[in-house]
This record gives sequence, C-alpha cells and structure tokens, in this order.
Amino acid sequence: MTTTDNPFLDDNFAKYVGIELIDSGNGTASAQLEILACHLNGAGLVHGGAVFTLAAWTMAVAANTRYPLSVGVNAAITWLRPAAAGTLIARAVEIAASGRVSTWQVKVTDQDGQTVAVLQGSACRKDSPGSGDNH
Repeated sequence: MTTTDNPFLDDNFAKYVGIELIDSGNGTASAQLEILACHLNGAGLVHGGAVFTLAAWTMAVAANTRYPLSVGVNAAITWLRPAAAGTLIARAVEIAASGRVSTWQVKVTDQDGQTVAVLQGSACRKDSPGSGDNH
C-alpha cells in the first residue's frame, strides 16, 4: 500500500484536532500536534485524550503503510510527563507481526525530545473494507 492509498491520511477526526503527518512509509509514521488551548485539560496540561489520539492515529497510519486496511484492536498508553505548550511529536514503529496481527510502539515526545507517553497497540488486517471481519 502506498502512502497515497492509506485511508487514515484523510481521517476527519485527526484533521479536526490538528494532527499533521510528518512522514510515513514501510511500517513507520511520524506525526505532530501543535498544542492549542483546546487541547488543555482543567489543570492546564495537555489532555490525555489528545495525546492518545495523536499516538493511536500515528499507529494507524504506520500500520496501513504495510498492511492493507489494518484497524486497531487494542492499545495501552503510559503517560510519563505532562506537556502544556509547544508541539508533540509521535513516532510509530512495528515491533512484531504474526499472521494478520501486527504490534506497534508509538513514542510521543515534546519539542525538546522529552518522552511524554508511550503507546503499545495491535492492529488486525481486514480482508476487505466493510467485510465485518475484524479478527
């Protein structure tokens, strides 16, 4: 699958929250999110959901550069430090694959290279769009 065929590159929610693709290909992807006031929680820090969305979308883009129509089946995130301003950068890499399931790690850093969060997730390659076959 080429980058231009990747269905997640036209993801409306990612666009809405402001995620921008940096690069993708061959089972990897990098994306960024400029932190705006709408991304902050009541404590003035980046909302965990914004960090998770950035990481999960980056994983989806990476998975779909290698496996046609892969969808997430699970994800776990560990938040390591807060962020409140600047830009977050996510980098996804494949760490394992077996059959139709691939496992990914996404590291989210701030603009200074400090790790903000790490997500590990799995994706499953579907047979075809709309087939209902998610396993």
